[in-house]
Amino acid sequence: MQSSPAYSPFTALTLKVVGLIMIVSSLLDFIILAIPFKPLDRGWQLNFTTQIVDRGIIPMVGIALLVAGYWIGNSIGGSSTEPKSSVQDLRFWAFLLSTLLGLIFLLLVPLHFINISKQSDEALKQINQQASQAEIQVTNQAKQFDAVTKDPKGLDELKQRLGQLDQAIESGQVPADKLEQAKATEQLLQSIIQNPTKAINAQVEAAQTQIRSRKLEAENQAKTQALKLGLRTGLSSLLLAVGYSAIGWTGLRSLGGTSPSRRKA
Repeated sequence: MQSSPAYSPFTALTLKVVGLIMIVSSLLDFIILAIPFKPLDRGWQLNFTTQIVDRGIIPMVGIALLVAGYWIGNSIGGSSTEPKSSVQDLRFWAFLLSTLLGLIFLLLVPLHFINISKQSDEALKQINQQASQAEIQVTNQAKQFDAVTKDPKGLDELKQRLGQLDQAIESGQVPADKLEQAKATEQLLQSIIQNPTKAINAQVEAAQTQIRSRKLEAENQAKTQALKLGLRTGLSSLLLAVGYSAIGWTGLRSLGGTSPSRRKA
């Protein structure tokens, strides 16, 4: 094959250099991402896995450019300058690295799903604890309010408070942005004074309904987030594992089939 602008020694050399730089810089980036090294920390594992999977395609592109550079070099008659053994060939180390990365990304798939599952369980547990604490707080406040209404002095204080609030609303002392809240408080005080037990129970039920609604919404959001993160990173890692393994094994077999001894034969 004759040399042309598309296939020249400079093109082959450029592809080799760019590919090698991409591979080395990616490996350095992976090492830097692992600092500080905390392999037993679940948060570190999730963060590290997500970041290297997001950058996982870069070494693959570098390997492809390196191999393309060698292929162009051989196509224009550069076979005489090939190394005598596969160990001295950069492609051998690139394919070996590709195989290793394929294994690493394959192992990251189950590890990532396990970590996501545990993180989701912890988030759901925390949501349940917060909801339980909120319901207990509402119940305690209802008991305190009930005790106040059963005390004549406490009931008189509520009546005085209602009178003061009515006077403030009628005289226009309440700001416009707080008028609706003041009227709602006025209605609540009236209902408590007229029928304390019924009013307190209604308030407790409304508060519990709101707490459970927020709890359900938070649980659904946590599950959806875990599913999206698991599928995004897990499937990407699986695809990278397949790609790297295919490149690595195919490349190593091709190098073994074009060894110097076989070319002489």
